[in-house]
Amino acid sequence: MVSRLTESTMYGHGWTTPKAETILSEPARVATWLHILGVLAREQAAMGFIPPEAARDIAALDVNDLDLEAVAEGTRQTSHSTLGFIKTLQQVLPEGAREHVYFGITVQDLTDTWFGIVMRDIGELVLADLRECEASCITLALDHRETVMPGRTHGQSGSPITFGLKAATWADEIERQFQRVEEGMTRWSVGQLAGATGAMGFFDGRGRELRTRVCTGLGLGDPGVSWTSTRDRIAEFGGTMASVCATLARIGNEIYELQRTEIGELREARSPGTVGSITMPHKRNPERSEHLDTLARVARAAAGVLLEAQVGSHERDGRSWKSEWFALPEVALVSATAARQAADLLVGLEVDEKAMRDHVLADFTWASQQILVGLSAHLGKHRAQELLQVVLEGQPGHEAVINEVAAAAGLDRDEVRQWAIAPDVREAVAMTDDVLGRLRRSHS
Repeated sequence: MVSRLTESTMYGHGWTTPKAETILSEPARVATWLHILGVLAREQAAMGFIPPEAARDIAALDVNDLDLEAVAEGTRQTSHSTLGFIKTLQQVLPEGAREHVYFGITVQDLTDTWFGIVMRDIGELVLADLRECEASCITLALDHRETVMPGRTHGQSGSPITFGLKAATWADEIERQFQRVEEGMTRWSVGQLAGATGAMGFFDGRGRELRTRVCTGLGLGDPGVSWTSTRDRIAEFGGTMASVCATLARIGNEIYELQRTEIGELREARSPGTVGSITMPHKRNPERSEHLDTLARVARAAAGVLLEAQVGSHERDGRSWKSEWFALPEVALVSATAARQAADLLVGLEVDEKAMRDHVLADFTWASQQILVGLSAHLGKHRAQELLQVVLEGQPGHEAVINEVAAAAGLDRDEVRQWAIAPDVREAVAMTDDVLGRLRRSHS
């Protein structure tokens, strides 16, 4: 029985990706648990805690050796998070290895170490897709560095910008998110070997050495200290991934708005067989861009749970880390999905340069700021603002504005006309070039 969209055959593609599933599905999780136990056993044997033969048997375990239904039944019967798992392992192991599997560790040692692997591997997926997103934005910025379009504030057309500048702000923000994830991974990607209260009582004063060896064997960092009630790493992962999703949602929302029928400046690439509406055949809905907003909402909600879990009690608090079992996979799945969908969206984005320019030149309001700048030199900024507010109230045409401004300020009409020959986007182009140059240097 499927109760979550991420597990749905019909709808799962919108909430997860095949690569994310190889990390977070239940078989993948159990396989990773077995890998952790195998590395732990190998290092315990090397240090003399368990026999080498037992370690070899434990390391040879495969997820296909386990009856996951039996694991679930054992979990229900014992009301313990991993005892059903342990008993099933004992059933499939040779007799000589049964007493040495899961030796000296707790539920949190296993699951927190799995968290470290998940945060590392999801982080790598997100980084790869963010690089694709950034590359597409850089291409858009280069191709459209001088493509004039309306700048919009409060949902209304303002002074002109270039689409290259808009795409450059996307690339610039994505680069910062890339840096946040990359830096955060050095803190998140750690293992756990704490024991019952964090004092590692099973390992004869050599627990720290064992922890270092296990973390190294798993490709994780050594946390330096037990962190059973120290959940800031996981809260940071959730917050960072939610922020990444918010960046992608901002980009998606702009594409969503600019694809509106009455604007039509951008369009998502249309895949063969895509249907916008079963009752309105003409529709071309912005499915990917609007879904980025949906995914970001889920990420923020789940990240909030992870932040709540940061407040725990004493050395262990199941209220905190068990809520993470629910929320961390949610953040991870939707973040990986958002990054992949954004990469697909941006690489095929269609730009209508003519529509952008036509919307700028549709009336003379594009020139209001340029006229204000010129007029301010004669009247002062505030007097010029008051005059133009009156002149532009009725949205008169080009020549009418020039004539009224010139007459009211006692200026030559040709001088006023020079202020509004064409949209002035020099700084927009220059800033686009600044961003592109900075990104080029940072990647070289």
